[in-house]
Amino acid sequence: MQRLNGRIGQAISRLTHVHPEQSGIYPLSDGLDAFAARMKLADLAEQTLDLQYYIWNKDMSGMLMYSVVQRAADRGVKVRLLLDDNNTRGLDKILLALDQHPNIEVRLFNAFQTRAVRAFSYLTDFSRLNRRMHNKSFTVDNQATIIGGRNVGDAYFSAGGEQLFSDLDVLAIGPVVEQVGRDFQRYWDCRAVCPLSRAVRSSRLGGKNSISSMMGQVSLNPHAERYVKRLERADFFVRLQAGSLPFIWARTRLLSDDPAKALGQVADHGLLTSRIKSVIDEPERRLDIISPYFVPTKAGVEQLVALAAKGVKIAVLTNSLNANDVAIVHAGYAKWRRALLTHGIKLYELKRNSFESHQPRDRGLTGKSGSSLHAKTFSVDSREVFVGSFNFDPRSAMLNTEMGFVIGSEELAETIHRLFIGTLRQNAYQVCLDEQGKMYWREYQGEQELIHWQEPATHIVERWIIRALYHLPVDWLL
Repeated sequence: MQRLNGRIGQAISRLTHVHPEQSGIYPLSDGLDAFAARMKLADLAEQTLDLQYYIWNKDMSGMLMYSVVQRAADRGVKVRLLLDDNNTRGLDKILLALDQHPNIEVRLFNAFQTRAVRAFSYLTDFSRLNRRMHNKSFTVDNQATIIGGRNVGDAYFSAGGEQLFSDLDVLAIGPVVEQVGRDFQRYWDCRAVCPLSRAVRSSRLGGKNSISSMMGQVSLNPHAERYVKRLERADFFVRLQAGSLPFIWARTRLLSDDPAKALGQVADHGLLTSRIKSVIDEPERRLDIISPYFVPTKAGVEQLVALAAKGVKIAVLTNSLNANDVAIVHAGYAKWRRALLTHGIKLYELKRNSFESHQPRDRGLTGKSGSSLHAKTFSVDSREVFVGSFNFDPRSAMLNTEMGFVIGSEELAETIHRLFIGTLRQNAYQVCLDEQGKMYWREYQGEQELIHWQEPATHIVERWIIRALYHLPVDWLL
């Protein structure tokens, strides 16, 4: 039984007492809400902050988050920050300043030994450095946690009103939080992780006031001022204290890769993919997949086709070529489209800037909205939902470590399905085959239907490059 204390414990104790075997799940689909939840919970922390991320930028939202972490440590909160080292370029000084705080410890996952020109490290240590920690979790006092698709940075916390599939996290309270805590400890102690001080020489960098000086620059930005004012008006904790935050109560289980995967030393049963198969029953009626990078490979296509042959209705939402930021990943998906469509599997590709509103709105930190899909989730029939960091591609399956929740909730599964179907007509292209088997893209602009015989909103050179990449034997890297 989870022991609840402190301000967060007092706020959730009545809720968890009523649902002793279930966890409370609150979806965070809006970028501002996702950021406000982290900021508010960190400000309420009294004992511990355990933070695990693939990317933590030093842009406005990243620096705001660094400052709230430092503020918590100043109050006596013990902070542990675990970052994948692949995206810490230019952060050594900031991380060192944090690590020098007596209440903060920073560790790096699969650290680069050469800090200045990291590409050199790939020449001698490619097998290790090609494996990254893609996990994302934010756990406060071991009583509340946030996991999902978002890293920390402006692109993930826009103040615009994005819909669900721009990105998705969930706030959780209840028994699953202890599972996240144990998993964090497992990663914190694993062989692939080292203390920051072992990778970064303090004598070269120094600078205790790095956070404060950079925050001074951030405070001068009008977007940051506007964003902070909106955060101050957020009623997240007021609703939590009042018991009016609309949690979905469900049996929830954390699934996570064994961190030994980063060293290539894990058996199949330690992989997230194997654990998903063992926990989630095979779909019988419906499978909705939302993934920014969708590279099904030959084996994956065969599995999806076999399900479709049994009558399962399968729909996939991924990024269009115009919205995808990695062309070679799109090639790894595009070469399988025809095979999937031939067997009745529906494919939808998100438009670039599909979440732009015709009404003016505050774009917060970046001055613009996110232009592509980043949420990673799938729902099975009307009974189970997976939300986490896992993309449907070989890299997530075999190389990077990943994590996510399996949530046994008909309410959440139906909500995601309705939003999925509801968002497609105006925000995504549907990929189709005509009677002769030629591929085309159907688009709706209001009530007008448009047909594209080439990948929409792309140049011929882009399409040539994608076709050329079809034939490269690199699916395992994608």
